Amino acid sequence: MIAGFLLYWLGPAMAAETASSATSRGAYLIRAAGCIGCHTDVKGGGPPLAGGRGLTTPFGIFYSPNITPHRESGIGSWSDGNFLDALGHGRRPDGSNYFPVFPYPSYTKMRRNDALAIKAYLFAQTPVDRVNLPHDVPPPFRWRWTVSVWKWLFFRPGVWSDQPGQDPQWNRGAYLVHGLSHCGECHTPRNFMGAMDEERFLAGTPDGPEGELSPNITPDTKTGIGEWNDADIIQLLRDGTKPDYDDVQGSMSETIEEGLSHLTETDLAAIARYIRTVPPIVNRVRRKAK
Repeated sequence: MIAGFLLYWLGPAMAAETASSATSRGAYLIRAAGCIGCHTDVKGGGPPLAGGRGLTTPFGIFYSPNITPHRESGIGSWSDGNFLDALGHGRRPDGSNYFPVFPYPSYTKMRRNDALAIKAYLFAQTPVDRVNLPHDVPPPFRWRWTVSVWKWLFFRPGVWSDQPGQDPQWNRGAYLVHGLSHCGECHTPRNFMGAMDEERFLAGTPDGPEGELSPNITPDTKTGIGEWNDADIIQLLRDGTKPDYDDVQGSMSETIEEGLSHLTETDLAAIARYIRTVPPIVNRVRRKAK
């Protein structure tokens, strides 16, 4: 009876504390996942997370959606299941496909509690009534039903599992690189249908985001970052400074400023540790001749 009495009085407070904890975790994880940069139209002066940023790809321009908790123009009516389905399976609440410019081929590896913590953070933000812009993409690439074929060919959903025999730091780094921070989405070459070439994971490409060059970040000593040590990688992820004191530009600079620079030293060290253990690939990335 006493236990029931205490639960009656303390239950709401405990639930509020749990929700607050999830929101706090989500504030950190959303930085690791890079959501802010993609879903904010900085150049157009748009509100944070309200969408409208144009993402230029070889298939056309895709505009990021509003992910504030507005019930009509944002995601405020979404259930936990809707949110998990979007990240894990690339499906909208109506069952249609998201285009893989939304990096669900990597987010599918995100663990349930991390995904729901991000949702808790998003739902704690101020709702913004901003209607999503239509994508500027020609057919057949704008037809969502064609993504079902793409998924059948290239998409393998599933949460990341720690590898037995590896220590916690290595496994944490692998989870961040492959899933939450989705490094491969920018640094891995793609085939003619826009799917990542997993056999050349992190080997770099001249066709990175917005048509930028994305360097080879495998530990190849000639064409990658094989001469870098953990401290070099951590420094770059923290403030964009390379070992030669040059600094990164473009999308990577934004990724660091809005996301990676906010990670703990522990997580940055885990990323550095893991990246230095991926298979080295010889691939000298050069800008395409005009």
